[in-house]
Amino acid sequence: MIEAPEHVALKIAHLPESPGVYLWKDAQGVVLYVGKAKRLRSRVRSYYTSDHQESVKTRALMRQVRDLETIVVPSEAHALILEANLIKEHHPRFNIALRDDKSYPYIKVTVQEPFPRVLVTRRLVNDGGRYFGPYTDVGAMRRALNVVKRIFTVRSCNHDMPREMPERPCLDYHIGRCKAPCILAQTQAEYRAMIDEVVLYLDGRADEVTRRVRERMEEAAARLDFERAAELRDVLHHLERLEEPTVVVEVDGGDRDVIGYARDGNEACVTILRIRAGKLLARDHQFLENLEEEPDPAVLAAYLVRAYLPAEERAAELLVPFDFDDRELIEGSLPGTRVWVPQRGARRQLIDLAEQNARHLLEEQKLATFEADERAADPVYELQRELGLQTVPRSLVCFDISTAQGTDTVASCVWFENGRPKRAEYRKFKIKTVEGTDDFASMREVVTRYFQRRVEEEKPLPDLVVIDGGKGQLAAARGALEALGLGRLQTISLAKREEEVFIPGRSESLRLSRRSPGLRLLQRARDEAHRFAITYNRKRRAMRTVTSELLRIPGIGPQRRRALLQAFGSVQGVREASEAEIAKVPGFSLATARRVLDALHGRSTPAASTDNVETGVGVTQTEQPSAAASLSPPTDASS
Repeated sequence: MIEAPEHVALKIAHLPESPGVYLWKDAQGVVLYVGKAKRLRSRVRSYYTSDHQESVKTRALMRQVRDLETIVVPSEAHALILEANLIKEHHPRFNIALRDDKSYPYIKVTVQEPFPRVLVTRRLVNDGGRYFGPYTDVGAMRRALNVVKRIFTVRSCNHDMPREMPERPCLDYHIGRCKAPCILAQTQAEYRAMIDEVVLYLDGRADEVTRRVRERMEEAAARLDFERAAELRDVLHHLERLEEPTVVVEVDGGDRDVIGYARDGNEACVTILRIRAGKLLARDHQFLENLEEEPDPAVLAAYLVRAYLPAEERAAELLVPFDFDDRELIEGSLPGTRVWVPQRGARRQLIDLAEQNARHLLEEQKLATFEADERAADPVYELQRELGLQTVPRSLVCFDISTAQGTDTVASCVWFENGRPKRAEYRKFKIKTVEGTDDFASMREVVTRYFQRRVEEEKPLPDLVVIDGGKGQLAAARGALEALGLGRLQTISLAKREEEVFIPGRSESLRLSRRSPGLRLLQRARDEAHRFAITYNRKRRAMRTVTSELLRIPGIGPQRRRALLQAFGSVQGVREASEAEIAKVPGFSLATARRVLDALHGRSTPAASTDNVETGVGVTQTEQPSAAASLSPPTDASS
């Protein structure tokens, strides 16, 4: 437990039990962390009344804290907004970091001006203008601008109208690109009506613009203003020829914003799909860093407060992938927007689409920074989501134990990288310290040997450890990992009968859908580990059976057996060899070769001396593993 500095303890004692924001500072006055509290005194005091054993990040923060500043506000909602503003201002190192995407362009309509303009900007300024974007695809933004310029006669000059009015119109007027509101050839009301249609079009409501243009064309034709009707006919023709934006799943019409979330350890990506009238118009995203032990609900809440709440435009519906912290407060700060956490149906399909985008962007970032060799498959992310893992299990290992009635007990470890087997990392083991059938002790031995060697050789550790078995095998593996100081590794077990997933700390098992891509990935790893272990177990038993014929020959010790098998490949090869061929093997004479062949063919042999018989028996009991091992490749990870 960390002791508070004297002046900080004095401040805490006099804090009110009311909503507010607190700022932890270091000795130089630099803000380290900004947090909000429903009751300031209780929240701040909790930093010093707990040892924070489960949070390395909080312990590191409190070791650097030398001062405290607090701001009392009327309500939790005020604290929520103030916290977001202070984080943007101070950029504290211990808060979740949202990486700004200010380099992405926006289309801005200066609706605050009497004669608005349409222009491109990369800065969001709270000046009353309407911003559309950001456009991650600059080509899409240019196409949208070209459509606006082709259909609508928006002025391109920078005059501060009506304060600055030129004496004559520019070239755009003469080529039909502008109707010269600068010399009042077009009234302000007419120009404003056109700008309203520009805003509707950029907002994705091209059908509404088309309806309005058609009505005005018909009115002009009824007034016999055929020149104006022809202009509107051309505009209508361009609108109808435009390609429709990408259509996604219709959900009873309406507008909605859809949040997608993907996380990998201390980094995450949040995407937002902006859907208007069932059409996907834009995709925005932000990367979040410095997450440490922050749970996913807190990360999503931080994004919503600091990126979504300040947005100029929000839809009537906000779809999020899971529930988040301070939901009531955030919903209260989103007037006119209803928050949904869909579990199935068309809305869930939209969430899946947004999450797929988030995973794609996070993978691109990983590949760009050389943190991954290849793209992780979607089932890897599905497994992370279904198991509630903070780190994407790009690499996972699966352990299995195989025995034959308590003999020839072996184990296997298979490695999967980005959802695919990596056979160069497969390992198999002979159980050395366990006698009889004891799966728990065998699992403890194998996990200890495997990870101890990887640590000693400074090899990378997997993101997820999968154990073939139930709670007992999982507990044995966890005990081995914790004894090695690797308790932080994510570990689960998969039981065969009901395909139950056991997670440390949860009393009840987790049952994934039989159609779940994550479950299929676990099953594939489990089956591969089982196949590898069974194959090794059968090979061991076959070796023991085959070599037993040589073990029964008096006077033939381990070195001679090894020489015979190396020379002829198998017992059958020795049986088919001649006395002369065997006699050529180092350590053998014609007499010894004759005795070997007599034994293998079942012919009677002269009795060996008692000493030789005892020696042979002794060799059989103590050297049998060596004889078997001499036939198998050195693939034991701990040999």
